[in-house]
Amino acid sequence: MDSHTQEIAKKLHIISLGCTKNLVDSEVMLGRLKHYNITPDIQNADAIIINTCGFIESAKQESIATIFEAANKRKNGAILVVSGCLSERYYDELKAQIPEIDIITGVGDYDKIDVMLEQKRSLHSQRVFLADEGNERVIVNSTFHAYVKLSEGCNQQCSFCAIPHFKGKLFSRTLDSVLKELESLYNRGFRDFSFIAQDSSSFLRDRGQKDGLVALIEAIDKLQLPITARILYLYPSTTTPALIESIARSSTFLPYFDMPLQHIADSMLKIMNRGANKNYHLKLLRQMREVENSFVRTSFILGHPGEGEAEFEELCAFVEEFNFDRVNIFEYSPQENTQSFALPQVEKKLINARIKRLNKIIAKQQKAHFHAMLGKNIEVVVEGKSEISPYFYSARARLWAREIDGEILINDTDLNDLDLLDSHQNLASGAYLCQITQVKDNFVFGKLLERL
Repeated sequence: MDSHTQEIAKKLHIISLGCTKNLVDSEVMLGRLKHYNITPDIQNADAIIINTCGFIESAKQESIATIFEAANKRKNGAILVVSGCLSERYYDELKAQIPEIDIITGVGDYDKIDVMLEQKRSLHSQRVFLADEGNERVIVNSTFHAYVKLSEGCNQQCSFCAIPHFKGKLFSRTLDSVLKELESLYNRGFRDFSFIAQDSSSFLRDRGQKDGLVALIEAIDKLQLPITARILYLYPSTTTPALIESIARSSTFLPYFDMPLQHIADSMLKIMNRGANKNYHLKLLRQMREVENSFVRTSFILGHPGEGEAEFEELCAFVEEFNFDRVNIFEYSPQENTQSFALPQVEKKLINARIKRLNKIIAKQQKAHFHAMLGKNIEVVVEGKSEISPYFYSARARLWAREIDGEILINDTDLNDLDLLDSHQNLASGAYLCQITQVKDNFVFGKLLERL
């Protein structure tokens, strides 16, 4: 067997932790390593890549635990590679304290992973890598949906966030670059897209264009492709009424508004250095709610230094009144090199009690949202079998973002056309019309009516 054949026969196991932005970088690495066979079994892999997250304490601990688990499970001779945000922030510490790591790299050299494995050496550039249309990606876990990264870095100065410290200032791709990648993905069969960044609403501001996201929406609409799209991670102070109106009238972009608020009390917004006050937030949110069929998602940080009972009560009252479609709650995590790190910290027991109380409010609202779907016919995207049971297919409302907004379990269908089956005799991924037939214990069940 020649060396090239041996190389093709090598097996790769990759673990992508953290956010979808990390996932895009993992897909770039897979694109550079197409000569490897992907294996789900870590013990059979010749190379193991862990693309880490280092944003908050729980993510750091998960990344470290995953590294040690991989080191213990790997077979003799397997190469362990650690990349991503954790290794960018703590490169020297990981290199010194975890000798089991064979190759360590940060956030600057994803497109050189093939060279690193071939030469069995680490790289740690000072740049931050940003995928563009020239980087081939192997899209994972979907043949219908793909993420498109708009920019890297961030110009915001949130008091709790260390991302600008290790990802640097905002730098955006060109509009032309994004359009070329979108058309390439479309030609590969993808029909649903999520546009992502640390701060999507600041797209192109580093290039002197304040309305870059509006320009992107208008340019994609002009392509007249039969696709759907949504934008994740709008930052409140750079989200404008004009941007909301642009999304509302778009022929391509869904009325999906993902704007992490982190808090609502003016005193907390000031401490967090969020750049906008409560009234501005409310102005944007009301405009979003006025858009027909809008879906509004946000996140909050509980227990940030300075959050007293009055601020927490104000937040609870606000969440109850506004009734978001989805809410994520995060426990404040002290981060080195941030303004909040040196401030007096809120007691952990109190933070946990606040999380529990706010979660009860959100869970009640979520239950009501699901029950309001009962009996309705909605467009859904089907993407394979559900992890809950192989007897169900997994779907999501077409308006929902992938993996974060929920799952509709398909347990019935009127469809008998064999053309709907893929090569593995499973229901083909794609868009369908679905009737919501049952809601039970926060599980939503549906019946497929037709292929769209």
